[in-house]
Formats: sequence, structure tokens, C-alpha cells
Amino acid sequence: MPLEEGKAAPAFSLPDQDGKKVALADFKGLKNVVLYFYPKDDTPGCTKEACGFRDLGAKFAKLDTVVLGVSADDGESHRDFIGKYKLPFTLLSDSSRTVMEKYGAYGEKMMYGQKKIGVIRSTVVIGKDGKVLKLWKRVPKAETHPEKVLEALRGLV
Repeated sequence: MPLEEGKAAPAFSLPDQDGKKVALADFKGLKNVVLYFYPKDDTPGCTKEACGFRDLGAKFAKLDTVVLGVSADDGESHRDFIGKYKLPFTLLSDSSRTVMEKYGAYGEKMMYGQKKIGVIRSTVVIGKDGKVLKLWKRVPKAETHPEKVLEALRGLV
């Protein structure tokens, strides 16, 4: 079933950078969730996107919103990435790409003019009720995307 705004977000439970399980259900009724999928820790586009979310962290917090990044990288890679860039949010490991597939964030994409199978940079804003408030199936510009997410969130909550 494809992901749609207004519908329930698929449940998930993934290990964070320290191996602790984090589930969507942990935030229900408490926080909105920005769930962003990215290809790889410490690569140019992914770093710009992560630092954008970092720099806007206080503004997301004021909107009762947590940011969760998801890639296939392991906990050690996530810890290094968090430490290097002082990221104040949780990074989740989806090594099997199961959650990515549920959210439409893994599949065919164009990279340097060629079709490839991989992680599709995308973002989902999930409300406190567990429903999808906003969906970006493909993020065109990683460096400006966090600001666009914040603008959209301001209009939704």
C-alpha cells in the first residue's frame, strides 16, 4: 500500500546509533516526527541535509517535533557521523532496508544519468496521531530541504 498524506504511517522499530530500539509508537500522542531517509553517513549531500536539520533543531523542538534520520549505516557509523557534526537527533539503522521499502525510500532512482537501485532521499512528517501530514517522495536539494520541512510543519501543526 503506497504511502499517502492523511493515512496512517507504517509502524516501525529500528535500532538507533547505540543499539536501542526506537519505534514510531514511542512518539504517538507526544510528538510529531520528521522521518528522513538518506543514502549514507558523512557524504556531501547527506551531511548538508543533516547539518540543516541540526541548525534548525530548536525550531523543530518548539513545534513539538523530533527529527529521526534513517539510513542503512550501522550504529558505529551513525555515532561517528553524530560526533563529527554534533547532530542533536537520533539516527536509525535500517540495514535490511525493510522500513525504507515500506516508506517508498528504497528502489529505482537516477544517479548520474543511470538507473540504480538504492536509497531514495525522502522525508515524511508524521503527526502525533500517527498519520502522514506531509510527504516528499524525492528530495531535490538536500541542502535546502530542512528549511522546506520546517516551513511545511509550521503550516500543519
